Amino acid sequence: MTDQTADRSRPPTMDGLARIWTIPNLLSGLRLLGVPLFLWLLLGPRADGWALVVLAASAVTDWADGKLARLLNQFSRLGEMLDPAADRLYIFATLLAFSIRGIIPWWVAALLIGRDLLLAVCIPVLRRHGYPPLAVHYIGKAATFCLLYAFPLLLLGQGDAAIQKVALPVGYAFTVWGMVLYLWAGVLYLLQIIWVVRHTPVVATATSTPRTADG
Repeated sequence: MTDQTADRSRPPTMDGLARIWTIPNLLSGLRLLGVPLFLWLLLGPRADGWALVVLAASAVTDWADGKLARLLNQFSRLGEMLDPAADRLYIFATLLAFSIRGIIPWWVAALLIGRDLLLAVCIPVLRRHGYPPLAVHYIGKAATFCLLYAFPLLLLGQGDAAIQKVALPVGYAFTVWGMVLYLWAGVLYLLQIIWVVRHTPVVATATSTPRTADG
């Protein structure tokens, strides 16, 4: 048995537990809990004002967890997974609610949700070759940024007031840019996955160390 295998069989250390119970991870957890509330507000009572409050709180905690992770040196693998997961769940919930309410065309939601489902199906393929899920690159981050700005503007644009008439076209502009970047990022992820499949062997055992896409 190798030292690496032995390390995997040991119980979590206090340092490992400390990397789970951190302030940034707590904030990310609160963001995740806000997703079903946000979806219910949009589809149940259609309380768009309160939905905007939840979305704004999510944006603040998204900024705060990254800032506190750097200030307190509380980086963790769990935090690296929770943050993009929360972003994707908010995007999924908003696309679903907006398509049901007719705020955006259904095919826009289908394209963006289909992109994420396709990449999710590819995760087991990466693991078979000894790789973890691919890291988010700058195009993916820019796409998420555009979409998370578009959604509150589209929500704010549901009405006839002057500010709503301005918010709606700006929201649609962010949506178009976000959609293009989101799909482009998806293509780049798929190209990385194809490279991994073509150039690396299938890992024989589950205890092999995950590699990075650079080799």
